[in-house]
Amino acid sequence: MGTAKTFMLLAMLTALFMAVGYVVGGAVGMGIAFAIACGMNAFSYWNADKIVLKMQGAQEISPETASPMLKAFAKDVERLADRAGLPTPRIYVIETPQPNAFATGRNPQNAAVAATTGLLGMLTREEVAGVMAHELAHVQKRDTLTMTVTATIAGAIGMLANFAMFFGRERAGIIGSLAVMIVAPMAAGLVQMAISRSREFEADKRGAEICGNPLWLASALQKIERGSRASINVQAERNPAMAHMYISNPLSGRASFRQLFSTHPLTANRVEALRRQAADMGVSGNGANTSAARAPTGPWG
Repeated sequence: MGTAKTFMLLAMLTALFMAVGYVVGGAVGMGIAFAIACGMNAFSYWNADKIVLKMQGAQEISPETASPMLKAFAKDVERLADRAGLPTPRIYVIETPQPNAFATGRNPQNAAVAATTGLLGMLTREEVAGVMAHELAHVQKRDTLTMTVTATIAGAIGMLANFAMFFGRERAGIIGSLAVMIVAPMAAGLVQMAISRSREFEADKRGAEICGNPLWLASALQKIERGSRASINVQAERNPAMAHMYISNPLSGRASFRQLFSTHPLTANRVEALRRQAADMGVSGNGANTSAARAPTGPWG
């Protein structure tokens, strides 16, 4: 997605924020909302990655205190980053049984990647490499800034819409307030989908190139989908506006209205695209091709 489209999407979120501000406080409320949105855009540029990591309960991996498995994981990410021609990002782990991962940061020099303990425990080392290569692809394509800023602003729209229910009755009436409370977060979610879905396919393709074997990521996506349905990511459920940042929808562990507005393409479609890519790269079903053999990982433990 080009820079112009990215700014247009962020402008849509700002406009939504202003619309809800108008319901809450009229022209003055809209002006205040605009000022807040501008401040949030600037603040998010420098700090959104820290906010997202904190809200998801991510802990940075320390080389001094990390377990052997986490040290090996961090080393694999370092090798993948080198393979992609990127600086090594900060590496985090999130304590949750649901398998998932995401990347954040305003540019490759200030990037961070995070994986859940469920991901590291459920996937093979090759599959984890495929997942982290996907996240590094987001970093390389500079998707992370837009995804992270969108998450913070969309979350704010949801909170402001809730305020409209209680403080906007005199101006718009109870029906208008209810409409804003429902429609604004829904519209913000549609913007998130526009940002996320096309980028996931592009990151899958580039991630497969980085790790050397599209089938590793294809297998990982299938396991992640099954694992997501079987467990709940508590941090993600508390902050649903950040769902689009994960490699797979982290909200699928709980049946809810939010699932009607998935921020991710169907896993089956992603897997099929990766299998076609594997065929084009000459990767066989067992992954035994020359390119993948030079990939920076081996069996996990």
